[in-house]
Amino acid sequence: AAQAAAMLHSLGVHTLQLLTQAAACILLFPRFLLTAVMLWLLDFLCIRKKMLTMPTAEEAATLESLKAVWHGQKLDFFKSAHVGSLAPNPEVIQLDGQKRLRILDFARGKRPLILNFGSC
Repeated sequence: AAQAAAMLHSLGVHTLQLLTQAAACILLFPRFLLTAVMLWLLDFLCIRKKMLTMPTAEEAATLESLKAVWHGQKLDFFKSAHVGSLAPNPEVIQLDGQKRLRILDFARGKRPLILNFGSC
């Protein structure tokens, strides 16, 4: 019974993820089309002005550039940080790999928490 409940829970999680992705596609598609058309027009006008000819397939917006636009819009849609909202508090794993904490668990009182993602 416990195994069946776990499988049902897993199925529910996967279904929710699939529905979320489908909703994102539906919501983002008009924005993606508008962006793709704007990029194509910019490419077309810049190349046309420069060469006074129709752009070739290599010069116009490529499939890779459209994939990049789509990926960027999906990342923007699913981001967890938004202006005016609370900062995200993602889970982190200590270097020993044994303990999982949240970033804000490292905050102490009213002292600011500084994260340094650089390298020396």
